[in-house]
Amino acid sequence: MTEPPYLHIAAAIRHRIETGALRPGDRVPSTRQVVRDLGVAMATATRALAVLRDEGLVVTRPGSGTVVRTPDPPARRRAPVQELTTDRIVTTAMAVADAEGLEAVSMRRLAAELGVGPMSLYRHVAGRDALEVLLVRAVLREHPLPEPGPPGWRAKLELVSRVQWRAYRTHPWLPELISMTRPVLVPEAMAHTEWTLQALAGLPLPQAERLREALTLPALVRGLAASVAAETRAERETGQDNHEWWTTLGGEVRALLGSGRFPHLAAVQGQTLEDMDALLEHALTRHLDGLEMRLRAATSAGGSTSR
Repeated sequence: MTEPPYLHIAAAIRHRIETGALRPGDRVPSTRQVVRDLGVAMATATRALAVLRDEGLVVTRPGSGTVVRTPDPPARRRAPVQELTTDRIVTTAMAVADAEGLEAVSMRRLAAELGVGPMSLYRHVAGRDALEVLLVRAVLREHPLPEPGPPGWRAKLELVSRVQWRAYRTHPWLPELISMTRPVLVPEAMAHTEWTLQALAGLPLPQAERLREALTLPALVRGLAASVAAETRAERETGQDNHEWWTTLGGEVRALLGSGRFPHLAAVQGQTLEDMDALLEHALTRHLDGLEMRLRAATSAGGSTSR
């Protein structure tokens, strides 16, 4: 089977990098230069450079364009023990992301982990963006929603929120791949929204309000999960847990709180937020309490609902 043009372009630039013609920090041909020199479409040139980024060979830096990346210490290639499949690639990518964060996942790293050449991965996964979609789908398949679910709208909304929370806690990198404004349009993600809308379907609320509720609740869960993910990343990068980080700021904190400018903060000094699961339950309970009051008002105005 003839390889697509973007892979030939990527191979040519890769060869220049591997032979030393392009060294770490050197600029590689821009997409406009590739279009001009080779007469290909902009989409082809863009995809060629994306392949090199996926492999960890180049990085894009503001003001410098796309340059050759300084290589990591060589990873020991493992002998393949199974046939290479999309599922194996996704499983390996998930393991790397769980252990080291999403930023550690590159096509070159996965190839080393799987004991194959980087280009062989592209026969199964189109690139980094496609891999991220597959990761989201795999996680959501791990956390299915029951049908029909528990009785009552509140129990259903509690369940879907906790299922999503477990997915985020199991895979802390997941919030990076979930967007409320540009959602991943895959069946597994759409099923969560459909399930939530079904839970809200019989409530005496306008359709627009039900939609806002179906978007607000997962946004609340994702927002808390993103905070957990940021803390996980900070611990990995600094080697300090949250308590140790606050300890290093002890003198600065005491000075600020002792200034008299922040009396309410001073009153809770020393109380740190460590139980994020409890914070999720607090936020979820208060949110649904508010929704229940809204429904009572709507019911008294002529609608009907059930708990």
